[in-house]
Amino acid sequence: MLLPMDAASARARSLTHHLALDSWRRGHGNGSLVNELIRATYLTWFLQRAGYGNEPLELFKIAEHTVEATLMLAHETGHDDAWSLDDDALPAFQSLLALHDVQLATVPLHRFEGAERQLLAFLRGATRSPIPTPELTTS
Repeated sequence: MLLPMDAASARARSLTHHLALDSWRRGHGNGSLVNELIRATYLTWFLQRAGYGNEPLELFKIAEHTVEATLMLAHETGHDDAWSLDDDALPAFQSLLALHDVQLATVPLHRFEGAERQLLAFLRGATRSPIPTPELTTS
């Protein structure tokens, strides 16, 4: 539990996330793929909060808002496949998945399992997002 997950499991998870992103980017997205990416985003967030990462809060919010907009558009249009990812959001997902790859390879398994428990608690709860809204600074 003090060591990272085994390399084969880390690679399999990473591949799943990157294939989901690539499919969505190529216009072949669907609910399952987008769900996989938001779960990865939230796990990355929980692990970063535990001290494993330092990506800006805004990247997480870009990813989350992109998923929300995609789901809203799919609901409004009735399309449940062939979803496309906005090119402007791609760098945020790429950065978050790169961080998550590092996390998968280095985070002790007990920390990863703790993040998964946090994700499940969030999914069962009524909170809209586990990621806080950035503070607006006034000048």
